[in-house]
Amino acid sequence: MDIKNIIKNGENKTTEFKEMIPNSKKISQTAVAFANGAGGKIYIGITDDRQIIGIDEKLDIFKVIDDLNTIIYDSCYPNINTNIYTENKEDKTILVIEIFPGNLKPYYIQSMGKENGVYIRVGASNRKASYENILELERQRKNITFDEEIDWELEYKVLNLEKLKKIFKENKKDFSKEKLLNLGLIKTEGKDLKVTKGLGIILGIYENTTINCARFKGNSMDIFLDKKEFTGNIFEKIENIQLFFENHLNLSSKFEKFQRKDILEIPILALREGVINAIVHRDYSNQGRDIKIGIYDDIVEIISPGGLPSTLTIDQIYSGRSEIRNRVLARIFKEFNFIEKWGSEINRMINLCKNANLKAPEIKETGDSIILTFYRAVPDSTGLVPDSAGLMPNSAGLNNLSETEEKVFNLILDKTTRKEIQDKLSLSERAIRKVLSSLQEKELIEKIGKGPATYYKKK
Repeated sequence: MDIKNIIKNGENKTTEFKEMIPNSKKISQTAVAFANGAGGKIYIGITDDRQIIGIDEKLDIFKVIDDLNTIIYDSCYPNINTNIYTENKEDKTILVIEIFPGNLKPYYIQSMGKENGVYIRVGASNRKASYENILELERQRKNITFDEEIDWELEYKVLNLEKLKKIFKENKKDFSKEKLLNLGLIKTEGKDLKVTKGLGIILGIYENTTINCARFKGNSMDIFLDKKEFTGNIFEKIENIQLFFENHLNLSSKFEKFQRKDILEIPILALREGVINAIVHRDYSNQGRDIKIGIYDDIVEIISPGGLPSTLTIDQIYSGRSEIRNRVLARIFKEFNFIEKWGSEINRMINLCKNANLKAPEIKETGDSIILTFYRAVPDSTGLVPDSAGLMPNSAGLNNLSETEEKVFNLILDKTTRKEIQDKLSLSERAIRKVLSSLQEKELIEKIGKGPATYYKKK
């Protein structure tokens, strides 16, 4: 990229501007932070307001380069790979210190020691790494992910896996010990089977696996109209989030072959892609925080804790590059066909929204969070189905069905059991029961009988 464009984009995760050659401490901190991340460049001779002033032409540039190399070599450990050179722009000389990403992480300032001398890049600043940050850097060096680690506090023999086993069976997936080992849900330790943190995350055992959803009034968080906290296993959470979207986003309808088809204002596949992306790529070592989904009058926002993996930038995501932060979760979602191709998520979301005549969704990194924003079609939408000439002339309850409720309603004939519906839809028993209960409340169906003989019919 041309230096002019780099300056225009400003400082970020991989770019830093300096008016003059900084002191050795500042150089060392930035070198360590870049080496622990995606690498980066320090441009010397550019002011804070992005003006090119160049370096002092009286300087012995060869000596300056030698001195900078010596500072980085002597003060940082392990040794950091650098390339220091000059660029000429507007007849001024800019000095560039290029730091390459390292594979011997964590890098740190020798005089401060490993506990206190590790720095990471957060946005456009260097931040002293926390203990959790250092552990993550060590995992990167060992080429393992957080969810692949064994959780020594969970015992495989006493863990209740019945719900998960049922979900695998419903989706015709193997749940044998060999399959669980292959997916990374369990590991062998001697003769024992141990539980990985990935399995704990999928079961929803940890506190920070909760997903919070809210529908706010207007375009701010001042007043919320509805709020839900979803726990349980990862599949239940996805189903519940989808129902939350369907209850709070507008539906329009059209007829296809004499059947009404409800269309969510933001494509549900794009929203689901965004939710799965947040679940798979969030930083679960980041304790005390969870994924938050906010629906406003103008946007839908998905906030994932932890920021991007240190070696990845926003530009690289848009270009299709993917770095899997949690391999166990990624394998599970790939197994269940939630993920089609690695690195295709953002472009798929963009294309789905563009095809629906919506503004393309945006991803941005703010501090140690990732925010995915979807833009709504109608700024003052209330979450209710709008009046439309294309709607079926039926009761108000029928006009206000979610996509999932519509699917279930259409499957109900004279005498239909819950199991018959469940066999035709990829939903859990719990989700089917919720939908049936909702349809009963809207007085669209009635429940006949008790126990195994129970069936449903339309009113």
